[in-house]
Amino acid sequence: MNSKTAISPTRAEDFPEWYQQVVRAADMAENSEVRGCMVIKPWGYAIWELIQQELDARFKATGHSNAYFPLLIPISYLEKEAEHAEGFATECAVVTHHRLEAEKDPETGRTRMMPAGELTDKYVIRPTSETVIGAAFARWTSSYRDLPLKINQWCNVMRWEMRPRIFLRTAEFLWQEGHTAHETKEEAIEETHTMHRVYEDFQRDVLAVPSIPGEKTEAERFPGAVQTFTVEAMVQDRKAIQAGTSHFLGQNFARSQNICFAGRDNERRFAWTTSWGVSTRMIGALVMLHADDDGLICPPRVAPLQVVILPVTPKPETRGAVLSHARALAGRLAALTFHGRPIRVRVDDRDLGGGAKKWEWVKKGVPVRLEIGPKDMEKGVLCVSRRDLPPHEKSFLPEEDVVEGLPALLQDIQDTLLKRATDFRDAHIRRAATLRELEENFSTEGDADWLLVPWDASPAQEEELAKRLRISIRCIPHGEMGRGDPAPCILTGRPTTRRVLWARSY
Repeated sequence: MNSKTAISPTRAEDFPEWYQQVVRAADMAENSEVRGCMVIKPWGYAIWELIQQELDARFKATGHSNAYFPLLIPISYLEKEAEHAEGFATECAVVTHHRLEAEKDPETGRTRMMPAGELTDKYVIRPTSETVIGAAFARWTSSYRDLPLKINQWCNVMRWEMRPRIFLRTAEFLWQEGHTAHETKEEAIEETHTMHRVYEDFQRDVLAVPSIPGEKTEAERFPGAVQTFTVEAMVQDRKAIQAGTSHFLGQNFARSQNICFAGRDNERRFAWTTSWGVSTRMIGALVMLHADDDGLICPPRVAPLQVVILPVTPKPETRGAVLSHARALAGRLAALTFHGRPIRVRVDDRDLGGGAKKWEWVKKGVPVRLEIGPKDMEKGVLCVSRRDLPPHEKSFLPEEDVVEGLPALLQDIQDTLLKRATDFRDAHIRRAATLRELEENFSTEGDADWLLVPWDASPAQEEELAKRLRISIRCIPHGEMGRGDPAPCILTGRPTTRRVLWARSY
């Protein structure tokens, strides 16, 4: 371990390895025996559960219902939507057999289990569910009165990832995927924008992740979509993470899956559909954005524990009184609420040294640590440490003031993390006017800023430049950032008002 930090190497020394060590030190997840897959441990899964709870409430508030669809998708379904299938073909895991039989190796004597019952119909483990949910929508829709259909499912998916990284890219991961069908194009487009805003607001307000919302270029769209909208987050090595997407699918999937209905004029019409999703990748973004060289820093709204109380009992004869006081304090704090939920608090009464306890909770990123010992009880004070400040920084405050002010303290930590991340992002987005500036910015392996440039090139030209510099257009930003006075495209020289963001990404 580095002599001055809990995590080694530091961010500056080796960012990718630092990230892996933070995840390990916070006891969030580990690699599994299956290459490319992960075990999400209780602390990491508790963060995912809080993400689920917060998002699920927002989905239901916008009129969506949860459902569940099969894990296995017939290949014939994907064949109906060629562009979509081609986009995922190299990532699909295919199920070809339904039975195993024991077979003894005559040379070694070992018994092996071998696939035996070959399936007539082959299946893929869902990489995404547009096709299978589209088939259900076709069964459920006969009249315009059946619309809109607004469905979400929480599930796992599989995309055969060749370069796995815990939370960011794994072969199997958890996510939610929303799928809707509408009577009119306008309704579907509004749905697409609504869910895009839900993601942006959730990540800003709950994860303290300030994203750049925008539209993907044609070359970067979701396979089969007419438009794809994204929220792009900048992490501490200045790379981009696509933190969520919302797709307007037009009538492409409706035509291939025969999602049609009798319109108000009794004419047969195809529905307009959308899909949208976020995954456990958000946890990776949270770690890469907020953690420091001492471990995870968890925004209070998704911290599995928001407060940990550490009793200080140097003498056995004082242990009972200190523990009793700490438990009573925990009860008072748990009776408070933060954003409508009881504050999550625990007394760490394990028979373990105080230093070991402190550093465990520092590395797990608990927002507030409260220490209490016999002398503190006599004075009516608590030792208060905030995780958004250096680990050794602490304040001694009256216990009553801490209890009364705890919700405000948690909100201040939440706000501080958001401002810190926003300031960092804004400091590393620059405008550029020439191809040379773009090439110079991304010419080294070190950290590179995001560049906002005039752009009017073709998808083929975009793909060639992206491949050559190993970068990508993250989005055409919404609002004023995504447009400007006419200026020459950095590649073609043609005047354009459009601006795009180029960056390295995970």
